[in-house]
Amino acid sequence: MSTLPPCPKCNSEFTYEDGQQLVCPECAHEWSATAAVDAREGDKVIKDAVGNVLQDGDSVSVIKDLKVKGTSLVVKVGTKVKNIRLCDGDHDIDCKIDGIGPMKLKSEFVKKV
Repeated sequence: MSTLPPCPKCNSEFTYEDGQQLVCPECAHEWSATAAVDAREGDKVIKDAVGNVLQDGDSVSVIKDLKVKGTSLVVKVGTKVKNIRLCDGDHDIDCKIDGIGPMKLKSEFVKKV
C-alpha cells in the first residue's frame, strides 16, 4: 500500500512522486510534497490568488468586481479590506467592508497587501 496522500482535488489514491511534486494520474493535478505534509498535520493553509499565505489580521485588496448577493451593491476591484479573519467553509475570509458591512469572501478573489 502506498504511503502517499490521496489527491486533494479528486481523492484518487493512485498518486505518485515526480521529483518534488506529487501527481494524480486521474485528474492531472500536481501539488507540492511539502504542502501534502502540512495538510496531513491538520493545519489548513489559506492562500490568496497569487499564492501568499493569509493569516488573521492581514489586509487584502479585492482583485475582481464582486456582486453582493441579494442586493444591487458591488465590491469594486482594488477595495482594501483590513483586519480579516480566517474561517472554515467555501467563503474562508470573514471581514467588514466600509459602505457594505460584514461579509464573507473567497480567498481566490483577494490579494495580500
